Amino acid sequence: MEERPVEVSVLKSFSPLDGLKAENVQALARKTQLKELPAGRILFKEGDTDKRTFYVVAGTVELRSNDRTLGTIKGGTPEARSALAPAMPRKYTARAMDNIQYISIDSELLDVLITWDQTGQYEVGELSRTGVDENADWMTTLLQTKAFHRIPPANIQAIFMRMQRINYRAGDVVIKQGTEGDFFYVVMSGKCTVTRETPLNKEGIKLAELGPGDSFGEEALIAEAKRNATVVMQTEGSLMRLGKQDFQTLLNEPLLQWVDYEGAKKLVAKGGKWLDVRLPSEFQNFRIDEAVNIPLYFIRLKLNALDRDVSYVLCCDTGRRSSAAAYILSERGFDAYVLKGGLAATETVGANR
Repeated sequence: MEERPVEVSVLKSFSPLDGLKAENVQALARKTQLKELPAGRILFKEGDTDKRTFYVVAGTVELRSNDRTLGTIKGGTPEARSALAPAMPRKYTARAMDNIQYISIDSELLDVLITWDQTGQYEVGELSRTGVDENADWMTTLLQTKAFHRIPPANIQAIFMRMQRINYRAGDVVIKQGTEGDFFYVVMSGKCTVTRETPLNKEGIKLAELGPGDSFGEEALIAEAKRNATVVMQTEGSLMRLGKQDFQTLLNEPLLQWVDYEGAKKLVAKGGKWLDVRLPSEFQNFRIDEAVNIPLYFIRLKLNALDRDVSYVLCCDTGRRSSAAAYILSERGFDAYVLKGGLAATETVGANR
């Protein structure tokens, strides 16, 4: 199926996209593709629960149920202005009667954008005088993460309103390893390099490069610990930062999912996995059977080794480190839970088990 960028004018021909502020519909256009489907192919089936919102741009779609045709929707008509059979689970099967063009949008993202768009007078452009495109990219990247779908719209608005923009030059140190944590950062423009100093490498090991939409600095705020890495601007750029207290109340608390030990066992019994984020030496001393050990400072580097279809129960001694790790996973779309009270609250750990 061929895909190509969708024009803003196309999005504005549909409801309720036509009611979005100009900045937000432009941001949505950058994240949406115009797709094609040959005649006879199925767009979605009756009973499907995939949270996608479909609009027919051109061509005709047949709606069927129990092998009966109940109606057709032709692109460009008044009936096509609304989303195609949006009820969930799907009440109809949608089949292309001829070659069609359509767009498909993540329903939760769309709901967040619409709600956020309508909560108050805030507009994307208020954050900067340097142009809408730059702002929309990093903000839409954040809004598209599954993590933001669990945050109340009022919180999202408050987060962006309370963020401060800071401009940096290439080579500037944003945060220094070993210092106290005070802000959560989001890259607005430019690139950053993340390094960590070790006893064997005083120059620092390069851990990652960050670009627009990427965030950092949350571990020290959640765990109430010192910074575990240094972040330096690789290029000139701008960062948005959110103070510690605002981060805790607006972003961290709504995002984390806590579970007691009994609830954790049920999650694991249904296919979930224990993920222990302590140091290897701690893990070797005592642990939960079947637990996987990925230390907190390695979590970002080991994301590709984790399964996005699996629910993870994160644990450490007290819950402090595991809550920091759970935030990182949740922010990147994983289903992560924090064990309340940590391993100290369980009776199932023992030496070298």
